[in-house]
Amino acid sequence: ILHDYFFITTMSKKLIIFSPSIEDGGVEKNLFLISNYLSSKIPNLSIITADFYRKNNFSKKIKFITPRFRIFKNTKKYIKYLICIILLIRETIKDKRFIILSFQANIYAIMVAKFFGITILSRSNTSSEGWTKNRFKQLIFKYFFTKADEIIVNSYDFKKEIDKKYKINCKCILNPFNFKLIKKESLKKIPNKIFKKKSLKLISIGRLTDQKDHITLLKAIKLVVKKRLTELIILGKGTNESILKNYTLKNNLINNVKFLGYMSNPYQYIKSSDIFVLTSRFEGSPNVLVEAQYLKKYIISSNCPTGPKEILANGLYGDLFNVGDFRKLAKLILSYKKNQKIKKKINNAFKNTKKFEYKKNCEKYYMLISKYL
Repeated sequence: ILHDYFFITTMSKKLIIFSPSIEDGGVEKNLFLISNYLSSKIPNLSIITADFYRKNNFSKKIKFITPRFRIFKNTKKYIKYLICIILLIRETIKDKRFIILSFQANIYAIMVAKFFGITILSRSNTSSEGWTKNRFKQLIFKYFFTKADEIIVNSYDFKKEIDKKYKINCKCILNPFNFKLIKKESLKKIPNKIFKKKSLKLISIGRLTDQKDHITLLKAIKLVVKKRLTELIILGKGTNESILKNYTLKNNLINNVKFLGYMSNPYQYIKSSDIFVLTSRFEGSPNVLVEAQYLKKYIISSNCPTGPKEILANGLYGDLFNVGDFRKLAKLILSYKKNQKIKKKINNAFKNTKKFEYKKNCEKYYMLISKYL
C-alpha cells in the first residue's frame, strides 16, 4: 500500500493504452481486465480506440480518446488502425509526457513512439506463425521489435519463439482470469436444451476464421458420428461461417453440429459439455483452454504454436494432436471415457489454473509499467 501511495504521488507521466479495434475474443477479455486493474493503480490512464461503443466494459476512471465520428462498429480493422495512429500522433503533438501500452497494430505504434521519442511497451497476442508469412515481414518485425522498450508475451513457449526469432529478451506475463466471474456465469441456466442426454457432448469456441481451422474439427466429427452418438456446438462468428455451414450440410452433419454464434457468456455451455476441442493453426496463449480447465472439462487441442502444449503440460492435462490431423482428432474423441485416468487429468488441470489468477498477473503489468512512469 505504501509503495502504491508513493508511486501515485510521484509519477510524472500518464499511460495510454493503444487498442484500435476491440472485438469479441480472448485478447479483448485480457484488455478489459488489465486496463481496469491498472486504472485502480494509475490515476492518469487513457485508451485510444475506434470502438467507443465498448466503453461500458471499462472502468469509468479511464479516459477515452476516440474519433469525433464514432460509428465504426463494422469498419475494417486497418481503417481503425489508421484513424487511431492519427489520434496517437495528435496526442504526442499536444504533450509527450506519456508512455504507450500497445495491444494492437504494434509495428505502427512502435514507429510513432520511436519517431517522437516516447516509451512503448508492446504486447503480442499470437504466435509469429500468424503474422510473419514472408521474409520481408520477418525483417520488418525483427527491426521494430528491437526498437520497443519492452515486448510482452503471454506464454513461455511464445517467449522462446520470439526471443530466438528476433534476438530479444521479451517479458512473459500470463493472461489474467477473473475465475469468480467465470464460476458465477457458468451456473446460469441455458434457455434451451442443446444436447441429447446420451450423446458425447463436444464444444469449440473461437472466431470462424482460417486460424481456428474448424474444417479439421468437422472432418473429425464426420468420422466420429459413424461410430458414436456425438453432438458438437460451435460458438463464434466470422468470415468462414457460410463455408463451415455448407460443409455441415453437404456431409449430413446438421443433426450433430450446431452453430450458435457469439455468446457473451460461453461458460454455461462449456459446463454442459464433456470435451472442449481446439483446432487452431496458431495461437499465443488461448484463453478458452484455461477457462475449460477451470470448469473441469476434458480438453483435446491441436499442438499449434504457441500455448496449448504449455497449458496442457505436454499432454498431462489433456490430449494433443498435430495441426490439421483430423483422423488423430477423431481417434482421441472416440477413445474418451469417464474413468479415473481422465478425472485425474481434469483435476490436475484445474489446479494448474491458479497461476493465471487475475490480480497476480495484472500486478505484474503494473510493476513493469511503473518502471517507466
